[in-house]
Amino acid sequence: MNIREFILKTAKDKGVVRVFDAVKATGFSRTYIHRFFQNLVEEGVIVKVGHTNRTQYVLPNKINEAKGKILAFNRIFKNEHLREDSVFELVKSQTGIFGGISENISRLVEYGFTEMVNNAIEHSGSLKIKVSIIRQENGIRFEVIDWGVGIFEKLIHARHLRSTEEAVQDLLKGKQTTDPEAHTGEGIFFTRRGADIFVIKSSNKRLLFDNLRNDFTVTTVKSLVGTRIVYFISAASARNLGDIFREFTSESFEFSATEVIVKLYKNGGSKNFISRSQARRILSGLDKFKKIILDFQGVAGVGQGFADEVFRVWKGRYPQIEIMFRNANSDVQFIINHVKFSEGSSLKGV
Repeated sequence: MNIREFILKTAKDKGVVRVFDAVKATGFSRTYIHRFFQNLVEEGVIVKVGHTNRTQYVLPNKINEAKGKILAFNRIFKNEHLREDSVFELVKSQTGIFGGISENISRLVEYGFTEMVNNAIEHSGSLKIKVSIIRQENGIRFEVIDWGVGIFEKLIHARHLRSTEEAVQDLLKGKQTTDPEAHTGEGIFFTRRGADIFVIKSSNKRLLFDNLRNDFTVTTVKSLVGTRIVYFISAASARNLGDIFREFTSESFEFSATEVIVKLYKNGGSKNFISRSQARRILSGLDKFKKIILDFQGVAGVGQGFADEVFRVWKGRYPQIEIMFRNANSDVQFIINHVKFSEGSSLKGV
């Protein structure tokens, strides 16, 4: 009996099979044996249950007979005729991850999961896509990994940008997509707002959104081929997908509002925004929206030229667009209020 046959027979006879079982029976190394398990998982012949030293494998049709609920899913798919909804249905049918989870959490995870898998399928150019999702004690966590061109490199080439930093900035505004005929650029914009923690890692950048602390960081890391997405939400979260949509869409359900994190556009280590050129970079592409919210969290101060460019010059050019701001300290508010507004313009803090 070869290794593959042993794995499948043991899983059928005993309900579960472990790498240790095959190592003990054959005498081969754990690393060598693990390759057979990984291949069978990728083919969908067996399903991985648990993680680290508690990992077991079962046959897909024996899941309901396995001891306890299967609360993890981990598989690498070939990116050929792959559909994100089919992947999600596979997770639901083969695991108990969503058992007892509230409707608002289920909807948030389904939306984010399918959007991120779809991005990998249609934009990455990767031959394979890895999907992992696990029900943890305090919530649900999923990862989507591809080995394609990378999300930031894709934006740089498609939109003729100059750097990874500009790609990050454009991505977070929303309505930025490399395939405007087929996509609206909403996926990441809304998905990151639905999570407690949302991470994008690609090229040499790591973006972390901590919605529990209302914090956002960009760090330089070891360069990565492709893109890795990590999403976590607490099972106790009161966040609601409908509320998130309503905040940034119009009565006609158009994606009409966006929020811009101003500190993302800083030069070097400065927390001050002085120049008109900085303001123009922030405002680039925002004429697609009907409402703009500028988030000044972490910004120490703004200059007269910066404020004038945003709240008088640009507002005068697009009087139909509402500009609002939040998290501005007293110094920032003073400069904004000092700027002379064109007649009929509106400026609001939220």
